[in-house]
Amino acid sequence: MNWGKYKNIIFYVVTIAVFSCLMYYFIIEGQTLEVKENIVVKTTGGSTWDNFLESFKTNLHHPLALLLAQIVTIILVARLFGWICMKIKQPSVIGEMIAGIVLGPSLLGMYFPEFSAFLFPKESLGNLQFLSQIGLILFMYIVGMELDLSVLRKKAHDAVVISHASIIIPFALGIGLSYFIYQEFAPQGIQFTSFALFIAIAMSITAFPVLARIVQERNLQKTKLGTVVITCAAADDITAWCILAAVIAIVKAGSFASSIYVILMAIGYVFLMIKIVRPFLKRIGDLQAGKNTINKPMVAIFFLTLILSAYATEVIGIHALFGAFMAGAIMPENAKFRTMFIDKVEDVALVLLLPLFFVFTGLRTEIGLLNDIHLWITAGFIILTAVIGKFAGSALAAKFLGINWKESLTIGALMNTRGLMELIVLNIGYDLGVLSPEIFAMMVIMALFTTFMTGPALDFINFIFKSKKTEDEENTNHNDAQYRVLLSFDNPESGSTLLKLAHDFTSKMNGNKSITAMNIAPVEEMHAYDINEYENDQFKNVIDTSHDLKLKVTTLFKASTDIENDLTSISNKGNYDLLLIMLGKSMYEGSLLGRLLGFTTKIINPEKLLNTVKGKGNIFNNSPFDDFTLQILDKTNIPVGILVEKDFKSADRVFVPIFNLSDFYLLEYAKRLINNNNSQIIILDVAGQIRSNIEVKELIRSIEQVAPNHITLYNEKKIEQEFLNSQDLMLISSKSWKNLIDTKSLWLSDIPSTLIISNP
Repeated sequence: MNWGKYKNIIFYVVTIAVFSCLMYYFIIEGQTLEVKENIVVKTTGGSTWDNFLESFKTNLHHPLALLLAQIVTIILVARLFGWICMKIKQPSVIGEMIAGIVLGPSLLGMYFPEFSAFLFPKESLGNLQFLSQIGLILFMYIVGMELDLSVLRKKAHDAVVISHASIIIPFALGIGLSYFIYQEFAPQGIQFTSFALFIAIAMSITAFPVLARIVQERNLQKTKLGTVVITCAAADDITAWCILAAVIAIVKAGSFASSIYVILMAIGYVFLMIKIVRPFLKRIGDLQAGKNTINKPMVAIFFLTLILSAYATEVIGIHALFGAFMAGAIMPENAKFRTMFIDKVEDVALVLLLPLFFVFTGLRTEIGLLNDIHLWITAGFIILTAVIGKFAGSALAAKFLGINWKESLTIGALMNTRGLMELIVLNIGYDLGVLSPEIFAMMVIMALFTTFMTGPALDFINFIFKSKKTEDEENTNHNDAQYRVLLSFDNPESGSTLLKLAHDFTSKMNGNKSITAMNIAPVEEMHAYDINEYENDQFKNVIDTSHDLKLKVTTLFKASTDIENDLTSISNKGNYDLLLIMLGKSMYEGSLLGRLLGFTTKIINPEKLLNTVKGKGNIFNNSPFDDFTLQILDKTNIPVGILVEKDFKSADRVFVPIFNLSDFYLLEYAKRLINNNNSQIIILDVAGQIRSNIEVKELIRSIEQVAPNHITLYNEKKIEQEFLNSQDLMLISSKSWKNLIDTKSLWLSDIPSTLIISNP
């Protein structure tokens, strides 16, 4: 007998048995000690099931279990409403703000009070507030890092004039508004100065992160207007937070004179951060130059800087959020370094913790308190004052500096965006007791309204000032004789591959072709300060490949909240002859779960697709295309070429299977490859229909006359593996591709790179 084979099993059994007996002995002996201690076992007196239910209910109400249930609910609801708002061309932050109100007493508490009391009992709100404040600190740290101070210094003159005008005008109007509403809405014992200053600062704030996302989404970041408005918002942010720090100091001290010491300490803190801490962090950041990762000791240093800065400002009396903002602003200015660090913080801050703040704000917002027409009229005046002050103030200042009316009004509409920053200010005022529940609810409604109106206001401004011939129309009518190819890619490698394919279709057309390489990127993947670097990284391979091919390429970059609709809109409006895309965007994209959770799992690998066909996996839900590609095919009105890529280099040898008469349009693309790339084309007459079709035979004959020995007609039913492996590209219709997938054709295990062409 081979004992070596069984020694591990014997050792395992003996060890478990011996030590189990030992534990049993000590437990039995230990129970004899209970007599001396007079221990009484507590029971509920009911059945075992009743005891279990009682224990289960206790576990449900345990603070940690309750907090986890709250977090799960909040994230799901926030992502749902954020996705809905993105679908209607609104910033996702509006949906998250609305989600907070929905989960609060204004809706859930009103119609489902028992469930609301179970999920958000008053005793649990302290934990929720604590976590939401941590999320806000991390968020303000990110906001500080997203400020590009170098741009601010270059554009400081115009930006400071517009920014400060957009602060002082609504600030003054806010104080004037306070004069009329103070006696009715100010909490008992709050001085007019404190109340007026908080109303004024709430009127003056601009949401820099939301504004930056809107600028990116509307492709304004490279324009003079986009640069000016981003710089204005950055200057507005810095100024507004400095003013807010002073206001908090005055409110806490009770008067301006009493706050002098706090303000002096704050000035000393800022001096220390800029003159001592910032150079120290720069030296540490320089050690990171050229590296693609940040080591843990360095991460610890920057997080300690954040926490100590927030702690210092909280102790001084100007709120921890100012310290977090300041810590982010003095981070090393290297864009790559900031991007890496933001990536470490952003997901936890924005996805996990920040929605808790929205819901905590919603739990404080009781819209039901506005139960009188007079209160709604007052809310309307607050909104009107906010819009006039911020919108008109910014627009008039821009016009005074010589900017035309369209861009001036656009600046005004963008600067009027308040978003999350407004809620932060309102919550600080509420915590300090300066804002009553009624005025707090009115101001939250104002924040929602002014943020929501930004998109429609921009569309309305563009409609009013719409020229007789837009740029798109000029592009459409220009060079109509050209063969226009649009390739859309989502990563640099696929962009280079698609460009090679586009070159094969057009290389000898000289001035009669136009190739546009387009990258539409999700807004949430970018930061305001590194948008140019992001774009350069995406197009680097495309530009390098265009130089190698000596090919002129037009690049088009767009930040988007709805990639599918933007891609189809650009394709349809651009009068293109062919759209080229890569198969495999995301296995979840297009589904509700994917929208809510933001999955972006890539499935471009064709081997995974082939395994599915062989019955080894399940992607696409047995569809020949992913959800992203299906939406493109449904919505575009131009031919679409979908590339299944298997190390594609050039279309020198091309295989074209013709399964039925509806596939004959593929011959036009084969002809184009022959004319422009001298491709060798092999046509397989799968159904034997070519010989009986005079029109197709004439087309093949005409190709042979121009390029003899470049086209071959096959009638064989069986295709050898070696033949398929020797081809560079297969052209196939979308209908025939679907049939191959449905029948799990053996071809699919051996096919070369494949271009699936769908005619509209």
